[in-house]
Amino acid sequence: MPDSAHPPHPATPVDAVAPPSESARQDAAERLAGLAVPAGALGRLGDLAVWLAATQGVTPPRPVDRVHLVVFAGDHGVADHGVSAYPKAVTPAMVRTIVSGRSGVSVLAAQHGVAVRVLDLGVDDDLADLEPATREAVRRHKVHRGSRPLHLEDALSADEVARALAIGAGVAREEVAAGAQLLLAGDLGIGNTTASAALVAAFLGLPAAEATGRGTGVDDAGLAHKTAVVQQALERTRGREEASDVLAALGSADIAAMAGFLAEGARLGVPVLLDGLITVAAALAADRLAPGAAAWFAAGHRSTEPAQSLALEKLGLEPLVDLGLRLGEGSGAVAAVPVLRSAALLLADVAPLSEVLG
Repeated sequence: MPDSAHPPHPATPVDAVAPPSESARQDAAERLAGLAVPAGALGRLGDLAVWLAATQGVTPPRPVDRVHLVVFAGDHGVADHGVSAYPKAVTPAMVRTIVSGRSGVSVLAAQHGVAVRVLDLGVDDDLADLEPATREAVRRHKVHRGSRPLHLEDALSADEVARALAIGAGVAREEVAAGAQLLLAGDLGIGNTTASAALVAAFLGLPAAEATGRGTGVDDAGLAHKTAVVQQALERTRGREEASDVLAALGSADIAAMAGFLAEGARLGVPVLLDGLITVAAALAADRLAPGAAAWFAAGHRSTEPAQSLALEKLGLEPLVDLGLRLGEGSGAVAAVPVLRSAALLLADVAPLSEVLG
């Protein structure tokens, strides 16, 4: 039963998502089988091309030229309780670095032609030093200055969750209206691996020890403490099941907005490339908020965080690359964009075997 001090919030309405086109999938599979390559020679590139064709509803798939990344930034109250190797001041500093185009994901995105947008949903800073127009663009969707410590009390109120979900959905609509063919979500915020490990553990019914990783690189003592904090949060919130209620208990405005973004992308019929633990935790929530959304998701990379692999298994997704990344920001998804683009071009441009044989 839920903690009597925290009755569950009203259930969030769910709308099932229409799946990608089955006819396009079948056409793409047939085209793949007829290419002038040995059967199965394209490996997962072939599978990815078939998925992309199904999401686009056309065979062969169109080139993936317009890729949009939204980085959702926020601070976490639990970061004040010794779960990270870095202080919360890193979060606003990295927002500024992304804005300046000098962050890790900024460099990768420039290399691969990915548009980047960073949004402050819950950074514990006013970012007053940013140029006014930039500051307005970054902060116009701000929900609060940091979430509450999830192991001691609910991180968000029901109203904050509802607002963040709506913001994320609205941002997805904006990006699709701007021409995005592929959506990426990135994360930014000290303490967010703690919140995401707790979310994955809650959604999958796992103990903290199976879901908690080192995040920014805490040592063994730090990992033990972080695991104990996550377990305390899970025990405090045991019995909650609705996605919106779990997000309120254990999430943050940035993660809730990301879940709304991912769910709306799927509803709009636009494929989504996931990043690391935080985006995958949000994807679990999105698939509950919009059943069937996971069919529109592909996993960009495998994180070093154990909860990410557990969540991907639940979603039925296999990462495209495994580079040992733990940067966040959407960097792993951006690094995988060339793989997806290559898959689309292979299915479109490789000659059919019938043509080669005359």
